[in-house]
Amino acid sequence: MLTKFFLQSSPYTRRARLAAVLWTLLIFIACLWPGKDIPDIQVPFIDKWVHFVLFGVFSFLWLCGYPRKGWQTPIVIFLVAVFTGWLVEELQGALPALGRTKDMMDALADSVGGLLGVLVFIAARYLSGANKV
Repeated sequence: MLTKFFLQSSPYTRRARLAAVLWTLLIFIACLWPGKDIPDIQVPFIDKWVHFVLFGVFSFLWLCGYPRKGWQTPIVIFLVAVFTGWLVEELQGALPALGRTKDMMDALADSVGGLLGVLVFIAARYLSGANKV
């Protein structure tokens, strides 16, 4: 059963693509939400952890939507995650009315999260046995 999830012919790819699109929209909404409306949580580096998780899930969902064999798709998805993280930071810097600032450390957290999402997908596919099919 789990093997089907990671196959190119998976019956779940349409659902995964929808989830990936919705997750991408969530990222833009969350990251472009006015800063004054975001609660101040006293956890060290919480904003970096949030970016890390958002983009880890981003990469994983997009790979579930396009479960191709080989390394091309994971590399492309990782690069899309890096670009999307950079774009979010550029938009935050370009829209000062939001009360947000451009923080390239957030973009780095996005990239590391995106890489982790790719690696988790590859490991899950390998452990499910889908790479042998």
